Amino acid sequence: MNTAAYEVLLKEYSSVWKNRNLYDENQSPEQILKEAIKRELLDQNSHPRVRKPISEKYISASKRILESGLSSESKVKLLDLHIQMIDQLKG
Repeated sequence: MNTAAYEVLLKEYSSVWKNRNLYDENQSPEQILKEAIKRELLDQNSHPRVRKPISEKYISASKRILESGLSSESKVKLLDLHIQMIDQLKG
């Protein structure tokens, strides 16, 4: 994907996950989006005592994406990025 495609996906991701800090002028849209997905999968936005396993977070994220008003193409791309990040985390 090119930078413009990541910019679009980042905007769409932010419409599904509101109140997330998703902008950093020192990083590309791709880096910001992948880091946000990684934080979500690792449940880093929650207190350590209530964090859930990656598998539960992936299911939760998938449901949230699928139930959103995003286009089918965007949903597939976001789900694919989640899978890529899981593979990277398991690495």
